Amino acid sequence: MSLITALTYAVPHRLLSSMARTLAYSHSPLVKQWLIDTVTRKFGVNLSEAAEPDPTAYPTFNAFFTRALKPGARVPDPDPRVLLMPADGRISQCGAIENGRIFQAKGQSFTATELLGDEAAAEPFRNGLFATVYLSPKDYHRVHMPWTGTLRETVHVPGRLFSVGPAAVRHVPGLFARNERLVCHFDTDFGPMAMVMVGAMLVSGVETVWSGVEIPQYGDAINVKDYRSGGKTLQRFAEMARFNYGSTVIVLLPPGVATLNPALQAESPVTLGQALARLT
Repeated sequence: MSLITALTYAVPHRLLSSMARTLAYSHSPLVKQWLIDTVTRKFGVNLSEAAEPDPTAYPTFNAFFTRALKPGARVPDPDPRVLLMPADGRISQCGAIENGRIFQAKGQSFTATELLGDEAAAEPFRNGLFATVYLSPKDYHRVHMPWTGTLRETVHVPGRLFSVGPAAVRHVPGLFARNERLVCHFDTDFGPMAMVMVGAMLVSGVETVWSGVEIPQYGDAINVKDYRSGGKTLQRFAEMARFNYGSTVIVLLPPGVATLNPALQAESPVTLGQALARLT
């Protein structure tokens, strides 16, 4: 384990993330431009595909970080039976959920029950499929729907805010089931689908298109919101949520409904809208 990863056990996760949020929402021209220029330079952000390519036009660092793309910069796979990649980034891991367990990295796994915070909610995914997508600081930070779904409920699960970078994924046991996260349950024409927005160190917020800011407030108890009577249906490829700074989204599918894109493997770069899986 690296020294930096080891130190993340001791540092005050929420305090640091709250401080990062203050900076991200600062309207100070000097602060916001320094942050934008630093991240653009360090991570090689491609602003040519942004709806606003001028880095000085953003009022805050958060506005820059959650920037929209130009129309047509991402397009959905034309096969109508394909479930779409929900975000730009890299595949952390993907594959079968084996008797309820989800693979994290060599020697590391966690259960769907731990991830979702509910045994009954995890049961439909026991031998299904998962895909874990890591969004780095350079990536487009809006998450879109793999398939058309009607929102059933959200579950805000409290936890830590470890980094979700590759080193932490390799060394922190059960990382994604330990970090604070928002579980979004959808009903689709093939059955349930779960989208898990995982918080991380310095992630100053998770927002949804239906409810706005969900994290923070950081939680100390599981908080369930029931949307069954709301009829909130999001179409395939529609935006569903966004991260303020880099993090991870995990998609869970039930067994027997789809096969993963065989080209996907750990650490492979992925693009919003490309094929994630295909209905069987």
